[in-house]
Amino acid sequence: MKSSAALAAGIALAGPVIVPARVLGANAPGNRITIGMIGMGRQAFHSNLKSFLNSSDTQVVAVCDVDAWRLDNAHKAVEKHYAKDRRSGTFKGCSVYTDFRELLARTDIDAVMISTPDHWHVPIAIAAARAGKDICCEKPLTLSIAEGRVLSDTVRQYKRVFRTDSEFRSHSCFQRQCELVLNGRIGKVHTIHTGVPAGDQGCSPQPIMTVPEELDYDLWLGPAPLAPYTLNRVHPRKSYGRPGWMRVRDYCEGMVTNWGAHLNDIAQWGNGTERTGPVEVEGSGKYPSNGLWNVLLDFEIRYKYANGVQLIYKISRPYVRFEGTNGWVEADYGSRSLKAHPESILKEPIKPDEIHLPLKSEKRDFIDAVKTRGRTLADAEVGHRTTSLCQLGHIAIQTGRKLRWDPDAERFINDDSANRLLSRPMRSPWRL
Repeated sequence: MKSSAALAAGIALAGPVIVPARVLGANAPGNRITIGMIGMGRQAFHSNLKSFLNSSDTQVVAVCDVDAWRLDNAHKAVEKHYAKDRRSGTFKGCSVYTDFRELLARTDIDAVMISTPDHWHVPIAIAAARAGKDICCEKPLTLSIAEGRVLSDTVRQYKRVFRTDSEFRSHSCFQRQCELVLNGRIGKVHTIHTGVPAGDQGCSPQPIMTVPEELDYDLWLGPAPLAPYTLNRVHPRKSYGRPGWMRVRDYCEGMVTNWGAHLNDIAQWGNGTERTGPVEVEGSGKYPSNGLWNVLLDFEIRYKYANGVQLIYKISRPYVRFEGTNGWVEADYGSRSLKAHPESILKEPIKPDEIHLPLKSEKRDFIDAVKTRGRTLADAEVGHRTTSLCQLGHIAIQTGRKLRWDPDAERFINDDSANRLLSRPMRSPWRL
């Protein structure tokens, strides 16, 4: 197998060659959409993999992870699920890869599911688009606003189907809430409230440890800064417990983007701003005092949109509330329920000539779009705008002042220091 550095250089320097996906082609096993799974951690193994295995029109033909234990578990799960298909000749086996670029080089894979740590989402998704694959990618999509713009532009350039893998648009309470708002049941919207649960507290400085034999740690780090291995930086060994990387800013921005990618997506959907952003942002927050885990512990962020709507986003409980001139409607994630004032709002039907929002699972939405070549409910631009909304708030907290934002240019107005926070350096030899 080639070294990580050599392969990285090869991907970075390769020309933009598109390999057409064989969507439902004659060579696809059983005429199904062939899926390659990249990243086989807890979300991938317990949720994403099962969704594709249980779909009659997809077949998982490859799995990839830098952790050999996780890779082996995923491989066994796929082989066990398709045992009957193997006997009938409609399943040729599941290949395993440590390096995602080897999986992407296969011309018989139609689409990929990216379930890696956040810092890997964009580099892998861009490489997948250039390789002619359709892409379903875990949220939050990006670590920076600048790389989100590159991702969306690349997906559009290569004409790939893309689905941001957040399931909240698939919950009927949020879908119904946004239908009511978009059809004027609460009058003119003036305020939106979104809340997300608190994350974990910080942890003390960690000892440097020996890299486990099952982990390709250099490839796990990838474009992130070089850092010594310690268990709480990566993920638990030989288990699917909550990983430490979700609390380290080199790989993730914590709850502000992790759950914000869910709840603020609903806010953007109901506000009709899913392809743009706010014009002002300010916020405050609290970080751990020291130690390895350094994402926000608490925050409150206020945004203003060009249409005059104010969005208030904070650590609370997971909910979305729209307030308008004629009432309000609130969706609670924990109970999957709606409440409103006046209550009669909830009983009003959506008329045939009004806005009707689709309701389907996020994986079904992706699969259907791969077949039809249509747009998903949360494509790359929508996912980028939701993630960047959260990141704008984080930047406002870092600068400690109100910022003015141009959502078209995606730049802060007359603020060079804030604009420097729109991108992050990538460790050589990785680049987009």
